[in-house]
Order: sequence, then structure tokens, then C-alpha cells
Amino acid sequence: MAELYLIDGGFSSQLSKHVGEDNVTEKDNPLWCSAFLHSNRQAVIDTHRDYVRAGCDIVTTNTYQASVEGFVQHLGLSEDQSVQLIRDAVKYVKEAIALEEKRDPAIASRHVRVAGSLGSYGAFLHDGSEYRGDYIDSTTPQELIDYHRPRIEALIQGGIDLLAIETLPAQEEAMVLAELIKEYPGLKAWISFSCKDEKHTCHGDKFGLIARDVYAKNPAQLVAVGVNCLAPHYVESLLTSAGRDVPLLCCPNSGETFDPGQRIWMNKDSVPSVDTYVPRWLDTGVKYVGGCCRTNADDMKKFRKIIDERILTRLKQ
Repeated sequence: MAELYLIDGGFSSQLSKHVGEDNVTEKDNPLWCSAFLHSNRQAVIDTHRDYVRAGCDIVTTNTYQASVEGFVQHLGLSEDQSVQLIRDAVKYVKEAIALEEKRDPAIASRHVRVAGSLGSYGAFLHDGSEYRGDYIDSTTPQELIDYHRPRIEALIQGGIDLLAIETLPAQEEAMVLAELIKEYPGLKAWISFSCKDEKHTCHGDKFGLIARDVYAKNPAQLVAVGVNCLAPHYVESLLTSAGRDVPLLCCPNSGETFDPGQRIWMNKDSVPSVDTYVPRWLDTGVKYVGGCCRTNADDMKKFRKIIDERILTRLKQ
């Protein structure tokens, strides 16, 4: 029986419950939530604790938009301090897990793992590029390597269990990263893409084709290839297109619509609850399930129940 793993949901949406929603908007902060690694360590830890308590098997670091360049430019840190802050992000997840294990010893039996979040190069540009992918046509493979390598090494030094390579809009960046992680043979990782419809990545690649190509590039280290930060009603078709030979992952948004002009989420009351999609995703053979923007710990509790019921059903078969 294939294992099923619950990943945490959106960091910003859960963080907002500790610091207020107005304080986590991306509109005026190019570091987005990663700025809280420096300004509010306790809120970061508390957010991770919420997801551990919700039953997540894997909790991701608050480093999606973290980078050495970004911390130097926007926080005034040195390069060494910036690297240390990324390492600290791993420590904060581990501290959250330890605190929850102390509160409830049964959590220790789950062996909650830490995934280092590695956002695309487009996220660093802070212009929505991770949802278009146009930067890939003017960015060389070496530039991508030079940007990602220090982040990967800092997360490894921090002690992650695996690497969550997230919101890639284009095949080219995924192939560069699938090759780059071969320099760290003990590292396991997943790669997930941002997608604009039920067939294509945001850059226009056919997901089913590139999922197989990317996985074939490094099957020894890639635990899954999948999709994240997209509308949940696209997920089933995308995963199905990849076939059953690729271990799959999905972490979609809540289903609300983002207005890039006003930079607000809309239609919250008119979309189905995101957990209603989970059984269909599991039917595709997905191994890793979680959430992204506008999902929170309450959603992951619902995911947990559905996953546990599916596991129990399989055990009885």
C-alpha cells in the first residue's frame, strides 16, 4: 500500500491568525512572510505548531520567499546573517514539533518531518512572475543555480528532512533544480508547479509530459512531482495527465479568486470547501496532499480525517 502524507497548508493564512491578516499581505513587502523570521520568531513557531497539532506529517519552513539577496537588500543583514536566518527557519519548525510532542506524546509516533520550502526564482522578483514564467526566457541556467544553491545549502545545514521545491512555472527551472540537487546525494525533494488551467503550467508547458520528464531526470531523489498554488478544480485533471508511474503531490489554494489589481482574494463564500476535493485527488494515486494560499490548519484537520479514513479502508481490503 502506498503511503499517504499530509503536508501543511498555507503559511500566511495561518500566520494571520497570530499577527493579523493586514500584516501578512504581500503587497508592500517583497519578503512576504519570510520577514517574520526576523521580526516575530514566536509567531512563526506558533504557526508551525498549529499545523503539527492539525495532524500534518510534513511541516514546511517559512522560507518560500527567503533568499540571501533578499535579506541583505531588505533587512540590512550581512550574507552570513542571511544564511543563518534561513537555517533558523528550520530550527523554528523543529522547535514547534518538539513543543507539540511535549504537549501530546502521541505526536512523537507520527515522526513529523521538516520540509525546506524553496520558492521559484520568480518569487524573488516580487512581480507575480511565478504565475507567468516569463522570466525563464531571460534567465540563464547558471543564474538559477547561483540563486538557489545558497538557499538549498542553508536549509540542508539547518537539518531539513527533505526539500520542497515549490511554485515553478516552467520546465526549465525544474530541470535545473532536479540536476542541481544531485550535488547533495543524501537529499530527498519534491518539485511542484504553478498551473494556469487543467493541462498547462503557468508558462504553458503540458504538465503531464514535463512531470514525467522531470521525475525521470532524478528518480533517486525526487519523492514526488506535482502542483501547488492553483485552483483546486484543476488538480484532478493535471494529476491524471501525469500517469501512475510518477509519485504525485498536490497543494492547491482554497478556490477563492485573487484579484491582482486590488491584491485581494474574492468569492470566499461561493466556492466549495477545499476538503471536498480530497477524495478525488486520492483516487488519482497522489501520495502527498496539502494546501497553499488561503488554506489553514482547520482545512488540514479535515484533510487529515479524509486521509485517515482512506488509509483505514485500504488496510481493511
